[in-house]
Amino acid sequence: MFERANALLGANWTLHDLRHSAAHRMARDPALPLADVQWILGHAHLTTTQLYLNPSVEEAVAELRAHHARQSRATTPSPPPAPGYDPSSLDVLFGRQR
Repeated sequence: MFERANALLGANWTLHDLRHSAAHRMARDPALPLADVQWILGHAHLTTTQLYLNPSVEEAVAELRAHHARQSRATTPSPPPAPGYDPSSLDVLFGRQR
């Protein structure tokens, strides 16, 4: 049946692709403990299961933007840059300047 679906869709998915997709979704579900996902997948080591926690580029950019927004609302001033660093370049790098 899986091969017929692939043929109909013009796809070349494998059962391992489906397992990977399911593992990724389970690992990123905050209501499902990662240790449970490890058990479901049959991984001997939790570090194997943690590989499915990698964020997408869009998620990483969204988290970075949220970080910069929190930093801009912070009440403590940033420390002065170490000697040799251009303060304006650091402002751009760390999102303190648009």
